[in-house]
Amino acid sequence: MDYKKLINPKSIVIVGASDNILKPGGSVLHNILGGTFDKDLYVVNSRGGTIQGVKAYTNIEDIPQTDLAIISIPASQCVETVGFLANKKGVKAFIVFSAGFSEESKEGAIQEKELVEVVNKAGAVMIGPNCSGFFNTKHQSIFTRPVPSLDTNGVDIISSSGGTITYIIESAMRIGLRFNSAWSIGNAAQVGVEDILEYLDNEYDPKSSPKIKLLYLEKIADPDRFLNHSSSLINKGCKIAAIKSGSSSSGSRAASSHTGAIASSDSAVEALFRKAGIIRCYSREELANVAAVLTLKELKGRKMAIITQAGGPAVILTDALSKGNIDVPEMNKDLAAELKKHLLPGAAVSNPIDIIGTGTGEHMSTCIDFCEKYFKEIDGIAVIYGNPGVSNVAEAYDMLDEKIKTSKLPIYPILPSVIAASSEMESFVKKGHVNFTDEYALANALSKVVSWTPPSVGKIEDIPVDIPRIRTIIDKAPNGYVDSEIVKQLFDAAGIPQVQELVTAHKEEAIAFAEKIGYPVVAKCVGPVHKSDVGGVVLNIRAANHLALEFDRLMKIPEATSVMIQPMLSGQELFIGAKYEPTYGHIVLCGLGGIFVEILKDVASGLAPLSFHEATSMVHSLKAYKIIKGTRGQKGLNEKLFIEIIVRLSVMLRFAPEIKEMDINPLLANEEKVTAVDARIRIEK
Repeated sequence: MDYKKLINPKSIVIVGASDNILKPGGSVLHNILGGTFDKDLYVVNSRGGTIQGVKAYTNIEDIPQTDLAIISIPASQCVETVGFLANKKGVKAFIVFSAGFSEESKEGAIQEKELVEVVNKAGAVMIGPNCSGFFNTKHQSIFTRPVPSLDTNGVDIISSSGGTITYIIESAMRIGLRFNSAWSIGNAAQVGVEDILEYLDNEYDPKSSPKIKLLYLEKIADPDRFLNHSSSLINKGCKIAAIKSGSSSSGSRAASSHTGAIASSDSAVEALFRKAGIIRCYSREELANVAAVLTLKELKGRKMAIITQAGGPAVILTDALSKGNIDVPEMNKDLAAELKKHLLPGAAVSNPIDIIGTGTGEHMSTCIDFCEKYFKEIDGIAVIYGNPGVSNVAEAYDMLDEKIKTSKLPIYPILPSVIAASSEMESFVKKGHVNFTDEYALANALSKVVSWTPPSVGKIEDIPVDIPRIRTIIDKAPNGYVDSEIVKQLFDAAGIPQVQELVTAHKEEAIAFAEKIGYPVVAKCVGPVHKSDVGGVVLNIRAANHLALEFDRLMKIPEATSVMIQPMLSGQELFIGAKYEPTYGHIVLCGLGGIFVEILKDVASGLAPLSFHEATSMVHSLKAYKIIKGTRGQKGLNEKLFIEIIVRLSVMLRFAPEIKEMDINPLLANEEKVTAVDARIRIEK
């Protein structure tokens, strides 16, 4: 697909142009006239005359040959109009504002399909329909406002929603972000997010292309292409941050009513983003703040100095950084005493460094220089400086501007006085800086950036898993939840440690096995899917007569076919599960086991096959990771083996797409072993 006429057109026609800038056809003309486009511009309106000072053609038949057409007319007229422009006027790029297509009705969906057929047949490219447009540094063919500051080194943004892209841009402008391009894809009838990522990937130049991409997504139509091109861009030096909405059932309904999007499960999105190396965000403000962090020098560690003019915000920032596993280390007492000599009485210097409300820009500057030269434990500096009414803010911001440009460490400006110092903040931002007006927002964004993990695409770990045996077992297995013997065979082939067990319908065999392995034992009914719900699990059986009684009871449970006997093991319960998602593949989940999975829902997800790096990132992202690592005198679990089991299962799943659901709950773990105790697998061929 050739995007040249969209990216850099020599001529543009607006069909449906208007003098009314509150209409899309009028607003886009206003934006183009006030923007950077300096080539041939034509407008079409049946009334003729002039529109916003531009001669209006009454009919599309009268316009010259044109590169790009912006369509702002009723949906019913679009197919014929686009067909004429493509076939008779040489138009090779279209931006279709018109709504009333697949997002509205079945009839609209049919018209949309016809529109795409016309465009494809002509070898043209089309953004929309039902979109707000496109802009870059060459032309601003978008009907929403404001148009932000443009910079070829600014960020690129792609959005499923025209309104949302506008609000994200506003959030970003407020903190100083600049933009290279914006793509509002609307219904994405021909050009979707995957197509744009492919274009950006193919055209990427490490020396000149923008390094930051922002995405607002309501659907991911082709996860494989999305993964391929987003990870490729990241491996070339880009950073991508994204919001994926419509992951909840209610959000899915809202997304469907908006653009006809189909929501993916949240775990699938999480897994896809993790594998691609995309930083996931959940709000417009968060997306903008993450992008702002990415524009600054890289924080190469996790230790920060805080220089502040007010104590409270520094405490909030310290707590928030700590929550994101970023440390605010205490300054050496001798160093602190030396720094204090250069500050006002009452200043606190242990870190955070509080220069107090009457502290000047000179004091702030002194602290930055001192930290960079002597405070070797830190990797970056956050500066909180507002206008309490007793300081020269303009002078301070000029000094901060200079320090950000010359410092080797990244400096994060938090300028909170959005009213009292609004003009000074605006001047600071115009010098090319970003500004975090809220300390918690900075900490949250910074923690996401420093926790980023690189893409892990197409990599299958070189680990001994018997794939031919797994395929043989799967091919012979029936559909549905398979019996424990098949589960055992699959785990043996994958190298998963398992507890000793016997499945039998004969009480004497069960007692003999228990005598062999030693009491206490566990007895479980085989047959019902949820054993615990029907009283099908008995723990801590310590004698043969007790086992005999429980065996008889378990066999009477409806659907029970036999009883499983296992040794009674102790340890922390862990969980690994997997679910096959159409178009995504297997989503692998891990977390604490037992009730923790269902009640706390503290699980991490990844897309099979998983690398050791990915599986490690999943485990470390758990809120319960401190339990796995060991805390408050308790020994840690065998994290390395837990991660290995996750990787082994992901490799098995990669070669067994017939496995639609699987969970091991629990695995019992201690500092030495991690053992699968109970598992279920559902096969669907």
